Amino acid sequence: MTNSDVTVLGLGQMGSALAAALLRAGHQTTVWNRTAAKATALAAEGAQVAATAAQAQAASPVIIACVLDYPALHEILDPAALAGRTLVNLTSGSPEQARETAAWAAGHGIGYLDGGIMITPPGISNPASMLLYSGPRTAFTDTGKLLSAFGEAIYLGADPGVASLYDTALLGIMWASMTGWLHAAALVTADGATAAEFTPLAIRWLGDVSGFVRAYAQQVDERAYPGFDATIDVQAATIEHLVHASEVRGIDAALPKLLRDYAKRAVAQGHGGDGWARVIELLRAA
Repeated sequence: MTNSDVTVLGLGQMGSALAAALLRAGHQTTVWNRTAAKATALAAEGAQVAATAAQAQAASPVIIACVLDYPALHEILDPAALAGRTLVNLTSGSPEQARETAAWAAGHGIGYLDGGIMITPPGISNPASMLLYSGPRTAFTDTGKLLSAFGEAIYLGADPGVASLYDTALLGIMWASMTGWLHAAALVTADGATAAEFTPLAIRWLGDVSGFVRAYAQQVDERAYPGFDATIDVQAATIEHLVHASEVRGIDAALPKLLRDYAKRAVAQGHGGDGWARVIELLRAA
């Protein structure tokens, strides 16, 4: 018997933020966590607290899971309690794990939608926050009102592994971009500037770089890399300045040396006249 609109399994920082957003949106919400004390604040806001994971899964037509990892998820999933319900899995993992879990769910008559949360807990319920979902369209459509409580729900198609793949790829951009900025900040602060002084220019420059990315997308899909902006052989010479500036200042040069290596390999293969997007062929062949 269902007695609430939605259940949230897992009440870490993110799971608690999800449950709180559902409550604010007016949804009757059941919650469960291994450590029961984590449900206290949500109970005070009106959440129903289930005594067991199985009871929580039986309490609602839609179950949202956000736990540490997939092994932890499979420890608590109860196929009998979930039968006929929809599981929205927001647990971080690989595309392969998402697809395996989707197959498991289908085998037990459970609807399944996989998701990736592209925001930290404080951003949950902000309409501008981006959450990615993939799986059967019916599962996405049926849960849309609930999911809108978290932010913008973006549907990526029927393959349940795509949301996880995009999540991983976007996080890669984040780490690479932030590390690039940190390297740059190390360079300029070594000569007496401050990161606060430098950062407005860095942010403006990232806006310009986004224009290159948009242009490169078509090149990557067509596997043709005209050097309309700057050729790799020209950029290779400039990267040498980055390596030199780093070494002179005692800044770790591993990142610029990696970029130099890509440039040298592309030139050695006869592609010095191509644009930087050619580097993707080196990445694909790794």
